[in-house]
Amino acid sequence: MSNSVFQSVIMQLKDATDRVLGVMDADGTVVACTDVSVLGERWTDAALKMGASFEGPVVCGQKTFKPMVSSSNYVEYAAFCYGEDDLARAMCVAAYVALSDAKNYYEDKHDRGTFVKNIIMDNILPGDIYIRAKELHFATDTPRAVFLVRQLGHGEVATVDVLGGMFPDKLQDFVLSINETDIAVVKQISAATTQEELERLAASIEETLRSELFVKTVIGIGTVAEHLRNLADSYKEAQTAIDVGKVFDTERSILNYENLGIGRLIYQLPTTLCEIFLSEVFKKNSIDSLDQETLFTINKFFENNLNVSETSRKLFVHRNTLVYRLEKIKKLTGLDLREFDHAIIFKVALMVRKYLSSRETR
Repeated sequence: MSNSVFQSVIMQLKDATDRVLGVMDADGTVVACTDVSVLGERWTDAALKMGASFEGPVVCGQKTFKPMVSSSNYVEYAAFCYGEDDLARAMCVAAYVALSDAKNYYEDKHDRGTFVKNIIMDNILPGDIYIRAKELHFATDTPRAVFLVRQLGHGEVATVDVLGGMFPDKLQDFVLSINETDIAVVKQISAATTQEELERLAASIEETLRSELFVKTVIGIGTVAEHLRNLADSYKEAQTAIDVGKVFDTERSILNYENLGIGRLIYQLPTTLCEIFLSEVFKKNSIDSLDQETLFTINKFFENNLNVSETSRKLFVHRNTLVYRLEKIKKLTGLDLREFDHAIIFKVALMVRKYLSSRETR
């Protein structure tokens, strides 16, 4: 429990009375007080008296105490008010109620966040998820979306706070710092939430961080986790989405695992299998024998859905010039890109080569 939370609550109560209010821990050390000069003092006699009474209020040393008992039935803290009269008793009980509420909220938030982080990081056994969820009154079968926000370049410390402001429901949504650059956002959603809505939310996250902190990010979105036990898989998918995007879709900053297409499949293939595939496809000449102009022409041809007329117009060349280039590619590779099956093979081969190149640079 953070003592600063207690201090914040105590200071808010200060205007309600001229009495000194505060909190003492189980050892008798004053951890929060409206009179800051008292902080750190140790009242051993009062601590012993608190250990003997779970009900309270208890009077000791011209002060009134009200024990704060944990779920394990032991005294963790005690609220106190200077004085032994009825007003001291009333103010001590009022402080006790306010402090207990703050303590429960803080611990629920902290424990739930730690619980969710342990799930996505695979630091908790599947069987323990159900037990812990029950203890924390955590709904297990509510759909949740997982976003992985990766800061490009140097990580900004304030990013977690900004994201926390975007997701204010601290008991349902979680902003979890993973490392210096990565932050996971786990958001509870409705069953009717669409992928388009999730991508719009990711776009809002990206825009907020760019405008408020001037932080450039790339955001991966995992598949919706229908159960708590699926959060780890969704988090890994968000990681994969970012990794695949770095290879096959470098211009996009929001990457949805469900929309990765064939790139997701290629990324999971062994490099030896990829190399065998390329050698079998390009028996005549290696794909590396194609110059940059030829590769540019091929990519434009794919972008325009194998339409010769449209591609030649976009390239500002005569239709016959493009046909000549396609014939040249056919002679070099044995693949006629005007035929759909050949075009698919060539497209996959280009992606496989791109994937192998990315592996070489690691």
